[in-house]
Amino acid sequence: MATPTSINGLIEKTSAYLNPEQVERIRQAFEFGAIAHEGQKRKAGGDYIWHPVAVAEILAEYKLDHESLIAAILHDVVEDTPFTKEDIIERFGESVADMVEGVTKLAKVQFASAKEAKAESFQKMMLAMSRDIRVILIKLADRLHNMRTMGAMRRDKQARIADETLEIYAPIAARLGINAIRIELEDLCFKAKYPFRHAVLEKRLQQVRGGRNEALKQIADTFQHRLDQDGIEGQVIGREKHLYSLYRKMHGRKFSEILDIFAFRIIVKDIDSCYRALGSAHSLYKPLPLRIKDYIAVPKKNGYQSLHTTVMGPYNNAHLEVQIRTEQMHDVSEHGIAAHWQYKQEGENGDNKLSQVDTLAQEWVKNLLEIQQSAGNSLDFLENVKIDLFPEVIYVFTPKGDIITLPRGATALDFAYALHTDLGHATIGCRIDKKAAPLRTMLESGESIQIIKGRHPAPQASWLQFVTTAKARTQIRHFMRHLKATDALNLGKRLLESALKAYQIKCTEISEELQQQILDELQLHNWQTLLEEIGSGNRMPQLVAKQIQHFSGSDQEVQASLQDKTLPITGTEGMVIHYAQCCHPLPGDNILGFISKEKGLVIHRDCCANVKQLKTQPDKCIELHWADEVEGTYLAELQLEVDNVRGSLGTIASTIASTNTDIDRVNSDDKDESYSLMNFVIKVRDRVHLAQVMRVLKRLSIVQKIQRN
Repeated sequence: MATPTSINGLIEKTSAYLNPEQVERIRQAFEFGAIAHEGQKRKAGGDYIWHPVAVAEILAEYKLDHESLIAAILHDVVEDTPFTKEDIIERFGESVADMVEGVTKLAKVQFASAKEAKAESFQKMMLAMSRDIRVILIKLADRLHNMRTMGAMRRDKQARIADETLEIYAPIAARLGINAIRIELEDLCFKAKYPFRHAVLEKRLQQVRGGRNEALKQIADTFQHRLDQDGIEGQVIGREKHLYSLYRKMHGRKFSEILDIFAFRIIVKDIDSCYRALGSAHSLYKPLPLRIKDYIAVPKKNGYQSLHTTVMGPYNNAHLEVQIRTEQMHDVSEHGIAAHWQYKQEGENGDNKLSQVDTLAQEWVKNLLEIQQSAGNSLDFLENVKIDLFPEVIYVFTPKGDIITLPRGATALDFAYALHTDLGHATIGCRIDKKAAPLRTMLESGESIQIIKGRHPAPQASWLQFVTTAKARTQIRHFMRHLKATDALNLGKRLLESALKAYQIKCTEISEELQQQILDELQLHNWQTLLEEIGSGNRMPQLVAKQIQHFSGSDQEVQASLQDKTLPITGTEGMVIHYAQCCHPLPGDNILGFISKEKGLVIHRDCCANVKQLKTQPDKCIELHWADEVEGTYLAELQLEVDNVRGSLGTIASTIASTNTDIDRVNSDDKDESYSLMNFVIKVRDRVHLAQVMRVLKRLSIVQKIQRN
């Protein structure tokens, strides 16, 4: 579509389905936009106002409501002109202004990088879409017109915009079922990125088209004749695959090897006729068994419904792709969620006719909101949405028979999170087709999945290594961040309390006024943040305690007992406590803590070789002791000198297992023909438990020496 040179084309299109008052409001929006953009030009030539008018014309083809068209005409006003959102509210209402704001880029905000700016802008647009899905329709039309008219740009900039479009906007159009826009965007991107390849492929397709037109007409007539014979009312439409689709199919193949260049659509009146037409097609030409897909019984995630089959054609057994659908399914396949407004404008009950499409779109938007709320920042959000936009789907079942759609490669844990976030967090196991299976098991279409739920939520960081869906990944990360923040808060409080004992000050005695003085001095917003920073290693508790003592006006410093000066470790401190891998401290050992910005509080044995170096930074060292009751298991490393005989490793491992002790890892090194040096890292409760294991191992005749590392 060429850039308009007047408003007449838009007025003509909208007059066909909007009332005169609404059309007049569109004309007023044009006049306001023309004033706002006065003097602005596009690189492609012409006054800038004709770009937003062209965007509105694209949307008018889908019969969108008048507010959407007004917002399309004004979508660059807030970003590129002195007029504000309030000016638009005053003239055209809050709904239009909200849509304009949703489409507007964050051009006036400074970011650390262009990548971050793009991510922030995209996140803002997605959040606006969650409030009004028309925002994304305007943005898609805006991107489509920009792609149509970017010939005046530098080649490198065209390629960059094409990459972004293929990465984000074409997949969004596909996700919302707007295939007409998706196909044109993909072809325009192909032309912008690879103009020579595009030209060669287009010429080749024209040559093939010229030689097959008559054959295609004959095949279409044959299909039509069979439908008439079988009493099925329908229409047969021949079509060719678009260039970008052919280009992707050609990777590693010659053009002559692509047999399904042309396809046929059979449009019938109802669902029953779809299945009857499938039988008619198969009675004409032999079907390929593995190429029959029923998207009517199991629709795609964007609401797309159709029967797909591939048959052996009459000429050189060329493959013919056949799609069979109703008229309504055809509208949805071309226009997706945008068809909703078309049905409304025609006075039909759009909510009933397109309820499934609306529901699926809203489910996707809801999923985006969950991802956004759990993502750490806009860059995480953008990357996770990309994952969600490229699903090659599988269909699996709940124990009750409900169908769940997941991207190919999804695991049983992804399935749990797809059902509900709380279920995912509490998952401890699963059964696939009634058989126990690991949570990392990749699912296949047709499988029935039962999730085994624990009492309490307990996501593991290791889960991030195998989940594939954006929802699962963001929810696990969100839980881990929240858990770590809670652990840091609790540890920070204990560290500060311990440090304040030297001044005989209790945390409960610190007044709100004194807290605010400390926060102002440290430039923090609230007391909880201060405690979290102490617990995560970003602030030294002794220094904070000294500041509290200073602001309290007390000069008293007392000598506390050793027990009062040191912090008890219970084993329940969580993610902000780390046990040093160099010495593997155990309950019963004398220990020392070192505050690290990267790891929080790191615990060493006081005999560790690294402690001497750590003590050169006394402000970061914390005196620790084990509490009277300690929970959990801890890693300990044993080094054994063992006779080099067959089966020695198995003997050692089975002996350790007989003490009800788990082995974390093992390493064996043959020193010579007579003996081996083995290192076992095992999980024990304390020094007493470790001593029991060592006594049992010493009784083995093959063990010559054993020591703890």
